[in-house]
Amino acid sequence: MTASLPHQAPPADEPAPPSRPPEPRGRMIRRRALTLLIIVLLIGVPAGYLVISANQSRDSGKDKEAKYSATGLTKGWPSGIQLRLYQVPVPDPSNNVAYYETNNWKTSRLYVQFQTTQAGLDTFLKDLGVNRSVLAKGDITISERDQGVSGWKFSGPGSRPGNYFGFVHEQKNPRPTLDVVVNTGNPGYPLVYVVSRTVP
Repeated sequence: MTASLPHQAPPADEPAPPSRPPEPRGRMIRRRALTLLIIVLLIGVPAGYLVISANQSRDSGKDKEAKYSATGLTKGWPSGIQLRLYQVPVPDPSNNVAYYETNNWKTSRLYVQFQTTQAGLDTFLKDLGVNRSVLAKGDITISERDQGVSGWKFSGPGSRPGNYFGFVHEQKNPRPTLDVVVNTGNPGYPLVYVVSRTVP
């Protein structure tokens, strides 16, 4: 006779987990608002920085384009890097300082003008390694081409050739060559014009 297994009652249903009380509406709104704020910060802020950066870059490019596409001088001092690169030792004190730089594949030029004292002129010449003996009366060493680029005029009404002294400060490459003209029309405050050119 085969023994029968004892009858087992079906397992009772497990009790359902207690239901979570509904979230208060105010708390739900705050949570969603916080989530939205985080999304805005994560996406919107970097995008805003990109837009600002792009605008600044574009404006900077326009400023440089306007600066370098114009002919003539820009009022103010050249940068320290420009002064060192082109080896133009503008003395202190100087005023009426202005400059202009041009670059191409063949030659780079820095045009500089400044007005200084007689002592400042001596300092300028000394820093170049020369003295006043190099100044040749009436020698306009800056070419007509460079005069046209810079807007300088050493002839015409009101110009006196006897007020101009010039010299060329030649140096071996890669050091620049400087064409210098000094206007002594104001005896106490000579006006100095320099074209420094380098070959890349």
